[in-house]
Amino acid sequence: MSAHWGALAEFTTAPEIFHACEKVRDQGFTKWDAHTPFPVHGLDGAMGLSMSKVPWIVLVCGLTGTACATLLQWWVSVVEYPLVISAKPLFSLPAFVPIMFELSVLFGAFGAVFGMLALNKLPMLYHPLFQSERFERVTDDRFFISIEAGDPRFDTAKTVQFLRELGASHVELIDG
Repeated sequence: MSAHWGALAEFTTAPEIFHACEKVRDQGFTKWDAHTPFPVHGLDGAMGLSMSKVPWIVLVCGLTGTACATLLQWWVSVVEYPLVISAKPLFSLPAFVPIMFELSVLFGAFGAVFGMLALNKLPMLYHPLFQSERFERVTDDRFFISIEAGDPRFDTAKTVQFLRELGASHVELIDG
């Protein structure tokens, strides 16, 4: 493994980084990312990213909220505090629907927020890319590809040369 965190390549336009991402993906790199000042349409496909797991987390959490609301209301109405009011049944599902809906939304929202934070490994208070002064332009007008040294295909000299061949205006190694 290298003494560097990885390599950082700078591009000037969105089409340049789009095509560069396709080539990085085709080379078989797995620990890399693209950094852009605005969303670039189709970039996730060019990077070969799979669908997000967040919708599944939200679904499971929402169904858990529904189940918790139903169980709690059943337990209170039938087991712990049974009251017969106007000859209505103890377990009256239509009366429970608003609470079931609200807990589904609440649990789903928590699942979305905390699932996104966990999958994105946030909060991350420090990242090695922040050492690069050029990387500050990612929020303004530059596009970057970073390849981590932990990638199985990473070789310092070959990776830097590969990034230069992609048409990067600047390539630098980031210390780890």
